[in-house]
Amino acid sequence: MTNLVIFWHRRDLRVSDNIGLSNAYKYSSKLIGLFCLDTQILNRDDMASARVAYLLGCLKELQESYQKLGSQLLIIQGNPAQIIPKLAETLQAKAVFWNEDVEPYSKIRDRQVIDALKEKGIQSQTYWDQLLHAPGDILTKSSQEPYKVYTPFWKNLITENKASIAHSLNQLQPLTAAEINLVKEIGIINLPTAKDLGYCWDSPLIFSPGEKAAKEQLSFFCDQAIYEYQEQRNLPASEGTSKLSAALKFGAIGIREVWQATVNAMKNSRSDEARENIQTWQKELAWREFYQHCLYFFPELAEGPYRPEFKEFPWDNNEEDFQAWCEGKTGYPIVDAAMRQLNETGWMHNRCRMIVASFLTKDLIINWQWGEKYFMQKLIDGDLSANNGGWQWSASSGMDPKPLRIFNPATQAQKFDPEGEYIRQWLPELSSLDNEYLVTGKISPLDCQSCAYPQPIVDHQKQQREFKERYKQIKS
Repeated sequence: MTNLVIFWHRRDLRVSDNIGLSNAYKYSSKLIGLFCLDTQILNRDDMASARVAYLLGCLKELQESYQKLGSQLLIIQGNPAQIIPKLAETLQAKAVFWNEDVEPYSKIRDRQVIDALKEKGIQSQTYWDQLLHAPGDILTKSSQEPYKVYTPFWKNLITENKASIAHSLNQLQPLTAAEINLVKEIGIINLPTAKDLGYCWDSPLIFSPGEKAAKEQLSFFCDQAIYEYQEQRNLPASEGTSKLSAALKFGAIGIREVWQATVNAMKNSRSDEARENIQTWQKELAWREFYQHCLYFFPELAEGPYRPEFKEFPWDNNEEDFQAWCEGKTGYPIVDAAMRQLNETGWMHNRCRMIVASFLTKDLIINWQWGEKYFMQKLIDGDLSANNGGWQWSASSGMDPKPLRIFNPATQAQKFDPEGEYIRQWLPELSSLDNEYLVTGKISPLDCQSCAYPQPIVDHQKQQREFKERYKQIKS
């Protein structure tokens, strides 16, 4: 056995601020990176083409980073529990390091890899990297249990947070000629295209992939937009959000580096208003953290509603209505604009995610899991914990002390897209209509006919009453 160490990348596609990678480097500077294109994940029916394209872009840059450090990132494809132990044994690796994940499948898979490595006498070392606090580090004060409500979780997180950025890597020892030959014999593949993997994404990615682009975006956001975040984040026509969701999902940037940027911005702020804006973004980062902790401790969330009464909720689940929602043809402009943004770009503004989720569950009375899956099939930043948490919040089935919320699409449009800029951008057939029609959705049948836009497929007020009645029945 040599002193070679393998670092298995998953949701940490970067070389800086990477806790597991930093510890692997401390263990041995003879280190190679590894990424396994997991067929169990790639073959799922909720994988988005845009997400695959972004992943491959991150891997391309990560390979270049390893080359600059004097080593390489190996790409393999298959079942990690079988192929990683075999690779480690063939290369006579001393240990395999990686960062843990909160998702149910990942936890099972990792246990299998650990057991298989142990059978071959190879060490495994795992760390927490994608969170500011590992699961179990933040618990309720009274009973030391996982939090089920966000607000007390946030108050504890902001008090306890002392996360520091992981050490960077220096030059790595290169592989020997014999080791390089072994690598070639194992079946290491070249970085494939999305098409090679059965996915097709021909449009430009809305976010540039990779660590360098993520760092630049963080710097750009913290230079100005963060100081106006509280108001601007709700305006879908505005560039008011961080645009870091995909980078955080794949770990193209470390959460500690992102958090430290908010701390630095807070130090540089000169007003209470600026500090309030910064803290609002910190709270959004904490929501991401909260949902990951919830999924770790309550993996059943991935399979259904948190509130047991919702397991028997009488959804209508009308297929035609669902298809109209998917295609952005509901007759509600703000809803349709948002869905078309999703379909065309692989991303949707967060305010609009709440609007369309409320519309699907409270207006169309369709099971939130249909929407959850559709989002995962389209989103470049599709993340199980955040997506599931957001949908359960919108459906009133999740961890929320005041769950019953119903968004009025017209009210939302009037408040957050008052000039109709966002609607016009994504519904060009309505661009000539007055703002009043766009934001209220009260478009005359004649106008609809002339611009080929559908009449509303349901009546919001009627459906709102119907949902409330059904909700009341399951609660009684």
